[in-house]
Amino acid sequence: MKDYLVKALACEERVRVYICSSTHLVEKARQNFDLWPTSAAALGRTLSIGSIMGSMLKSEKEQLTIRINGGGPIGTILVDAYQDGHVRGFVSDPHIMLQYNDTGKLAVGTAVGTNGYLEVIKDLHMKENWSGTVALQSGEIGDDFAYYFTASEQTPSAVSVGVLVNTDNSIMAAGGLLIQMLPDATEEDIVKVEGIVSNMKHISTLLQENDSLEDILHSLFDDVKVLSTQDIEFRCHCEKATMKRVLTTLSKEERKQIIEEDHGCEITCNFCGEKYYFTEEELIDLERFLELHEKK
Repeated sequence: MKDYLVKALACEERVRVYICSSTHLVEKARQNFDLWPTSAAALGRTLSIGSIMGSMLKSEKEQLTIRINGGGPIGTILVDAYQDGHVRGFVSDPHIMLQYNDTGKLAVGTAVGTNGYLEVIKDLHMKENWSGTVALQSGEIGDDFAYYFTASEQTPSAVSVGVLVNTDNSIMAAGGLLIQMLPDATEEDIVKVEGIVSNMKHISTLLQENDSLEDILHSLFDDVKVLSTQDIEFRCHCEKATMKRVLTTLSKEERKQIIEEDHGCEITCNFCGEKYYFTEEELIDLERFLELHEKK
């Protein structure tokens, strides 16, 4: 199944549903950072829900950033999401492999931890960014986002995110499902959705067993109305000019040291792993430009 996202309504249009298949974009992230299984699962789950949340933005100029840190060994998970369907992200430690002893499943909750917060920052091109922060509930990502939507955005929600990792560490299936109650949802709708969620197979299993996201939706709800579909992908928009601006954040003494001792430098983008090399001559030209700018 290709990577894409579907927006739909159910329960006579009183319930909103988002579902995405993100196998290929999570695999690209895995390859970019040499992610081990638990790191891949944690980042992949966040990229999946990030794709869904990005699709909720109103314009291409807007973006949102998800930051998760629960004090666990994986460190920080950081994901940027955009309205056109692309996401990018990374984890502090890509080489985490932890499993639960009783089930053998990847121990994402242990890797992420619960001594910290999930923060969503939305750049809506207003005077100040909007942000919402909630305490982590389980570190398993899905539960934490369900709590975030309910507590921070006052929208009762069910979230299922999953990443299935193969024995060679490649990604077999990844995706996400978000079900939200709209203001006119009835008590019967809530009971119906709770029943669907409690009896539903894992999202990664559903992705393997079905040919399309639409098929999955029709298997869950008896009155699905598909609103739109959208391709999603892992894509970073870094460039050498951006990395040059990073160099300007260093002190003059630090830049001078790089020129005189290292005779050049290499900067790696945290979001995609792309490497940018600056020669000694390029660094000297940058220094001259900064000196001229300071004199004006």
